[in-house]
Amino acid sequence: MSTRRNTLFSGVLIVVTSVAIGLVIVARLDPVSSPAAQTVNTSTGPAMPAMNSAPITGQLGANTFRDIAEAQTPMVVNIRTESRSRARDLTRFFGSDELFRRFFGDPPEQGRQPREENGRPTPPPTVAAGTGFVIDRAGFILTNNHVVEDATKIEVFFFGDDDEAYEARVVGRDLLTDSALIELIERPDYALPEAKFGDSDQMRPGDWVMAIGNPFGLGHTVTVGVISAVGRPYEQIRGRSQSVIQTDAAINPGNSGGPLLNLRGEVRQLLPQLRTGKVTRGLIGVGIWPVTADDYEYLGLNEPMGAIVSEIFADGPANNSDLELEDVIVSFGGERVENVEDLQQKVVDTRPGTVVELGVYRGGAPTTVSITIGELDLGTEGRPTRVVIEDLNTGFGMRLQDLTAESARRLDIAPGTAGAVVTGVDPNGAALAGGVRPDDLITAVNREPVSTAAEASRELNRIESGRTAFLMILRENSPALLRVRKE
Repeated sequence: MSTRRNTLFSGVLIVVTSVAIGLVIVARLDPVSSPAAQTVNTSTGPAMPAMNSAPITGQLGANTFRDIAEAQTPMVVNIRTESRSRARDLTRFFGSDELFRRFFGDPPEQGRQPREENGRPTPPPTVAAGTGFVIDRAGFILTNNHVVEDATKIEVFFFGDDDEAYEARVVGRDLLTDSALIELIERPDYALPEAKFGDSDQMRPGDWVMAIGNPFGLGHTVTVGVISAVGRPYEQIRGRSQSVIQTDAAINPGNSGGPLLNLRGEVRQLLPQLRTGKVTRGLIGVGIWPVTADDYEYLGLNEPMGAIVSEIFADGPANNSDLELEDVIVSFGGERVENVEDLQQKVVDTRPGTVVELGVYRGGAPTTVSITIGELDLGTEGRPTRVVIEDLNTGFGMRLQDLTAESARRLDIAPGTAGAVVTGVDPNGAALAGGVRPDDLITAVNREPVSTAAEASRELNRIESGRTAFLMILRENSPALLRVRKE
């Protein structure tokens, strides 16, 4: 295997170190499993290894890290991939061929180069390197999704056997945790070492950890550090974050997919659902905002907590429930909702099809709403963030106009609808940061219905500088809630 070729991209690892920022997924990664689901047929996937939840005790000695490295390095593998689809993107990212070659080396010399349909020469495959670790002796290996994504060929190299490549295939991938499970198509003729699993919930800042990986193509390199922080939110996909562990152990390109070990040489538990090809997560189909110190009293709460419903998606479960815009979700299935991240985690951890009672504050009064959890499809996530606009005459940086018959026809607004149309936006105004955009129809300000531009301006002028306005709007015939802070 070439030791000069390395993976470009870095990301969050599942039980695995991140190249650029040293983050490790820490949330329990079987969000909808049940005791029955923990039993896995090894003919279709890896058996779930036992997790050691016993406290880590004992003294740190002169040979502690040496012993961990000697015991656990054999289960760490180097991964080499080839990919055609990323070749141009990688070169564009580096900005020059020279810098690209510093990371990946020169492409192999070829004879007559094949050509694409447009007649251009077919670019040589991109060769990259990463790390993984064996989680089952049957040949299952855990790594990062970005290590094997779009790979046309995956080769695995074992410790002490660097001259022999073993081909592998992808079994399952998960975009949110940037994790992937691969399986050896061909295996060595010796018993494979496998990882031991610990409980990452026990990790605390200051705990010693060791990373083993393939930085810069230098196979099975060991680095040591401490846990810098736990519970860091990391947004791998826009609008969806995972709780991760931060470490100061040295992590470099090529480490992606490698294990982060505790002093017992254990990594954390994996994603059992990866063996089925994907991870199933719950969804309720709403846009949500955090409750801030500026608006919790207005919402009828005693403290900042919960999550405000800012949008209800037409194709989501919430659209078939009694949930309304500006509802504040304060509990989920009887459990308190602390903030946006807490609600997101509770939802994705719930099996689709489950009926859940939401505790809601509506207009300052508590109520409950039943909702059937849907299934999160990460392929449709990452909706574009809405651009916010504000009124130039009211301190919000947006221009307003009465809704006329002509503008109603142009915007396809139903007869009898009243409100103020946003006709212009200050590019440096507050509304732009809050989600307002031209052609939005403002129908209420802080729950006060408005039918004209004058009424909307009057309500907006009542809001003190530095305070927040909740705008009920119609956009493309769909209601939405916007929150804009007055300058």
